[in-house]
Amino acid sequence: QAQLVESGGGLVQAGGSLRLSCAASTVIFSALDMAWYRQAPGKQREMVAFIRSDSQTGYAGSVEGRFTISRDNAKNRGYLQMNSLTPEDTAVYLCHVWGKGNDYWGQGTQVTVSS
Repeated sequence: QAQLVESGGGLVQAGGSLRLSCAASTVIFSALDMAWYRQAPGKQREMVAFIRSDSQTGYAGSVEGRFTISRDNAKNRGYLQMNSLTPEDTAVYLCHVWGKGNDYWGQGTQVTVSS
């Protein structure tokens, strides 16, 4: 059973940046798709960005142009660069890796943006 561990969250002022990291303990990470989700209190979990095993990416409209998803298959890691953060980006951010019969979720990392 693979594990995903997120890091890089924290408290930042509006307009600031954070870079989230997702470390995967599976040797087939390069063959799997990956996404970042977020969940704010009282709101449904939403997909923020995804990156497929072939590096195709996609973004939610609310973050396009501000967030960038990437992956380093040699390090079994995925990243989410978040720029121009606003208080509406405050949420727990979770990493999701799936494919080829696998489906893994991390525990999440808290991102808080102050106004």
